[in-house]
Parts: sequence; structure tokens; C-alpha cells
Amino acid sequence: MKRDLTPIDRLIAGADSALRTVFSGAPRPGRANPSEGLPETVRGESDRRHVAGLMRVNHAGEIAAQGLYQGQAATARLEQVRESMERAAQEENDHLAWCEERLAELGSRPSVLNPLWYAGAFAIGATAGLVGDRWSLGFVAETERQVVRHLEDHIGRLPAGDSRSRAILEQMKTDEQHHGAVAEQAGGAKLPLPVRKLMGLVSKVMTGGAYRL
Repeated sequence: MKRDLTPIDRLIAGADSALRTVFSGAPRPGRANPSEGLPETVRGESDRRHVAGLMRVNHAGEIAAQGLYQGQAATARLEQVRESMERAAQEENDHLAWCEERLAELGSRPSVLNPLWYAGAFAIGATAGLVGDRWSLGFVAETERQVVRHLEDHIGRLPAGDSRSRAILEQMKTDEQHHGAVAEQAGGAKLPLPVRKLMGLVSKVMTGGAYRL
């Protein structure tokens, strides 16, 4: 029998998810790493540091995605919307694990600001959920559109021969496009222009911070 969770239950589950996501490392991915079997071509120190910075940004983005989806799931009014958010968070776990693996290959580490990225995204997601499911879904759709543009930019900034990082980012891009399309089809409302611009500004702040820290 499926148990109906109370708001307190969801708060406890959200706190547990936050601790696991930020401090325990990525869970085992459900899919194989897209870079599996591809050669390592990043050799020079300058290229290695640059690629590590890009992958650290993407890892931080996946930390934020976990917070966003968990926050929205905690406040969603319709059960199918809540389940959709939780399912998207599970799928994003693959991205988190792949980015973490790539950082380790490059001899680097995740952003030290990850707790901040998760907390801020959770608060934004929870607020979006409280406003209403149509707006919450619209927020997902717009977030994924911006993430796809961001991934396209990073793919273009990779060293030409870095097939391992490229394979990961290309698969992430495909998945994010799918998440955005699902949110739109589920009835997501188009966000007002000022909100979309603010989201872009917040993304730039996170990108700059995570690349260095």
C-alpha cells in the first residue's frame, strides 16, 4: 500500500536528499557513462584546468538541478506533477555521476560552493511549486532551455580532441531537451520576460563561481 506523505515527511526526505547529494557523492548511475571506451586526449595542464572548470560548472548545475526538482516535488499540488519532478531528479543523477567521474579523471574536484547551489535551487523550486503547477512546469521548461544553450556553449569551448567530455555533454543536452519538452507538454506556462532574464543572470553568477571554486 502506498503511503501518503505529509509535508513534514517531505521536508525530512528533502533534507536527507540534500545531505546525500551534496556530501555523499553521486549515486551509481542508471546508464553507462557515454564516454566509456573513448580515449583520453586532454594532456596539457592548461587544457586540463580549463576542461575541469567546465565540468565543475556542469556538475554544480546538476547539484542545482537536484535541489530544484526536489524543491518543486515538495510543494507540487498534483500527484502526477510531483512524480514527474521526482523522476526527473532521478534521471539527472546520471549526469551528476558522469560529471563527477570526469572531474576525477582530470584530477580535479567539485565546486566547494555546492551546498549553496543546492540550497538556493531548492528554495527557488519550492517557491515555484507553491505558485502553482503550471508555473512550476513552465519554470522547468525555461530552465532546461537555458541549460541546453549553456551546454552548447561548453561543447564549443572544449578542446577539439576531447571526445570524452564531449560525449557526456552531448548526452546531457539530449536529456535536458527531453525534460523541457515533457514539462511543456504537461502544461507548463511561459514565464514572463523579467523572470527569464533573472534566471539567466543567476545562471551566470553560478557559472562564474563554480568554474573557479
